Amino acid sequence: MKEKEVSLKNVKTLTLVAMLIALSAVGALIKVFNTVAFDSMPGYFAALYLGSLYGAIVIALGHLLTAVTSGFPLGVLNHLYIALQMAVYAYLFRVFYKKFNVYVAVVLTTLLNGPLATLLFVPMFGWGFFIAWVFPLTIASFINISLAALIYKILSKKEQ
Repeated sequence: MKEKEVSLKNVKTLTLVAMLIALSAVGALIKVFNTVAFDSMPGYFAALYLGSLYGAIVIALGHLLTAVTSGFPLGVLNHLYIALQMAVYAYLFRVFYKKFNVYVAVVLTTLLNGPLATLLFVPMFGWGFFIAWVFPLTIASFINISLAALIYKILSKKEQ
């Protein structure tokens, strides 16, 4: 009996992950600036609701879907690097949420995915890149992360 329960749970989790990736694909089509889009909210939500690993997978694939629909403007390798960064940020979002609270988690993750992520590209693209990208990326990150936290909070209350 236990094996059947575990199997059903795995199917539900896999289905939810697939739906969140599909939602990321929809968000990838809603561009804010270049490859800055609303693709990461499902990944941040998955990190809280399903766990860090699932969140990392969903958010990385979400970014790659945005990059594909934008024509990889920064190059394939740079977008793979961004997907890896975002996977780490989704992982840390859950850590911050558990260790501190939702507000600290939103602020710290926004700072990581906005200013820090942009700053890491200064050696390759220069300060002009930073100036052009930091504001739209930070604002979109804040919106994606805040929505993920809000949806998680609403769903958590309904499950109790």
